[in-house]
Amino acid sequence: MEYINFDNWNRKEHYKFFENVDNPQFNICMNLDITNFKKFVKENNLSFYYSMIYASTYVMNQIEDFRYKIREGKIILHSSLQPSFTDMGAGENLFKIVTLPLLDNMREFSNTVKKMSESQKQYFPKVDVNQDELIYFSCIPWISFTSISNEIVMNKEDSIPRISFGKYFTQNNKILLPYSIQVNHMLLDGVHVGKFVEQLQKFINEVK
Repeated sequence: MEYINFDNWNRKEHYKFFENVDNPQFNICMNLDITNFKKFVKENNLSFYYSMIYASTYVMNQIEDFRYKIREGKIILHSSLQPSFTDMGAGENLFKIVTLPLLDNMREFSNTVKKMSESQKQYFPKVDVNQDELIYFSCIPWISFTSISNEIVMNKEDSIPRISFGKYFTQNNKILLPYSIQVNHMLLDGVHVGKFVEQLQKFINEVK
């Protein structure tokens, strides 16, 4: 973790501009082409949900802008972020939140999460990590949404990205996944979200 000199930070003016709005969060929804990715996880007997969390976190960590956070009025830069996500076992209707570091590869992550989630009994366990180091994930596999909103604490310093997946569907011989990302406009703009989505799509297209 590194504290940033705000006066020399190239985003200083944009930060101050969006600091004046009541709620600087913005959300973008789109469809990702998961045709190749779904085939890959099926052939390797991996969880699609856990694998998509891995892919999203891995790609986000490659983009420095997403690792800037606001903490007690100061700007910090994390070396990496880790996922914290809702999960629910078969036949259950109450979710729990699972949090862990990313691990070295998708297969190790998916297998570790499966064991960890099955053994975790608490719905909302306390974690020994600063909240601004997290990415929040959720999945709504029953609905192919075109828009979504998230619960939010009215705190302008909330720097935690929120990513949601919906029910995938087939269109024009492609399998598409409704995908939503919500971020803080004081730190990120549409160009950054566009870069993230472009790199994520490339990652899941080329995974093998």
